[in-house]
Amino acid sequence: MFDLKGKVAVITGSSRGIGKATAEYLARAGAKVIVSSRKEESCLPVVEGIKAEGGEAHAIACNVAYKEQVEHLVYETEKVYGPIDILICNAACNPVYGPMHTVSDDAFDKIINTNVKSNFWLSNLVAPSMAKRGGGSIIIVSSIAGLMGTTGIGVYGISKAADMQLARNLAMEWGPKNIRANCICPGLVKTDFAKALWENKDALNKVINATPLRRVGEPDDIAGVALFLASDESRFVTGQYIIADGGGTITDHM
Repeated sequence: MFDLKGKVAVITGSSRGIGKATAEYLARAGAKVIVSSRKEESCLPVVEGIKAEGGEAHAIACNVAYKEQVEHLVYETEKVYGPIDILICNAACNPVYGPMHTVSDDAFDKIINTNVKSNFWLSNLVAPSMAKRGGGSIIIVSSIAGLMGTTGIGVYGISKAADMQLARNLAMEWGPKNIRANCICPGLVKTDFAKALWENKDALNKVINATPLRRVGEPDDIAGVALFLASDESRFVTGQYIIADGGGTITDHM
């Protein structure tokens, strides 16, 4: 099960956190993994760790907010390993916290470009090649913020809701070519990206007490879902979002 031998996987934002854990999981399953982040030097320790375990990995720098860098990522991947079988769009940003009326146009554009447009670019670049070879898997790391109202990260929530619709549209357009597109919607996960949330003890305890599993997530909790969606074990799953939040979204929060 979950055999990815011979598969080529690109994972954006994989120098740390969820992306790093996902790169490690896919490499253990036999995939040739491209570890990508804005700076190559931040990717190299992940590559070295994968190689130390007997896996295969390569680092390619890419700031996904820029189309030319996204194109370079795909081109270099194909040059190093060949055509891409698995695309995991994990890179994201959220430079602001507060009500939406305080968000500048520049900040809005940065969030949408990084969290949505880059995934649109990448999917459009890799899907035609996947189709020629008989299929592939596109996975977008969204968030439960795209399913809920919020007073603090509203634009981020908009971007993550858009990612879910992007996956549904990709699933419709490319399904006849055996390309699957799905989203993962994590809850609060203990990563540097969400540090401001889980370092606040009061906020952390509030989340934990409202979560049936009584804990926040770890990167490995999300990586396991990504491995499932990347593998043939999920071959009949497309256009879906899988919530991995310890059950937080099912509670009444009373």
